[in-house]
Amino acid sequence: MKYIFIIILFSIFPTTVLGQKKVNHQQLLWYGYYNSLTINENWNIKSEIQERQFINPTAQHQLVIRSNIERKIVENFYGSVGMTFFFHNPNNPDSESKLTVPELRPDIGFELKHKYSFTTISHRYKLEARFFHDTQNNELTGGFRFSNFRFRYQLGFDFPIKKKFSIKLKDEVMLNIGNKIVSNTFDQNRIYLGLNHQLNSKISIEIGYMNWFQEQSSGVDFYNRDIIRFSLFHKI
Repeated sequence: MKYIFIIILFSIFPTTVLGQKKVNHQQLLWYGYYNSLTINENWNIKSEIQERQFINPTAQHQLVIRSNIERKIVENFYGSVGMTFFFHNPNNPDSESKLTVPELRPDIGFELKHKYSFTTISHRYKLEARFFHDTQNNELTGGFRFSNFRFRYQLGFDFPIKKKFSIKLKDEVMLNIGNKIVSNTFDQNRIYLGLNHQLNSKISIEIGYMNWFQEQSSGVDFYNRDIIRFSLFHKI
């Protein structure tokens, strides 16, 4: 019940919950390439690479490389396992530090899809383990250290509006789990609206807007990020 309450509270009424807490507003651009390799009717390999950059001022924020093996368990229900390589730069684009901190993030997930005449609804559940590279005096040192688990739930809607065009609406909430998590069980919420154009049977392009609302470890500081996303999807 605790997690359900947090999801409802932060997904639907974020401004009410925050009150007088400090919110840092930022603007970003995300560029992504998403590849889906079909092995047979039951198995797929899905990979992606994303470049995330601050604008005003311009600075690199994150580089993401992800790959997952997906299997159809039964009709409309899929399971996956994979690994993400993350490269984090400072959350402040004005930071004088140029340190890039790597993160390893293995994950396991499940997705359920329901297709109707007017839309496709998807429910995606994912559990991640987060391993950050040790740092000291603004330098990388040692190796990777386990930080925490994170649970993610995404609700998605795909609305076809005309031939080869569709509107995508998604909302994803993330919760931190682990002994080190004290003040930020709620991690973040992402709301996304995108327009997708199917160029042919293998390639589609998409432009969209995302609001990324994230709580910092202090529990009283938040990031509210406005993001424009450009995506290329490629099926093989």
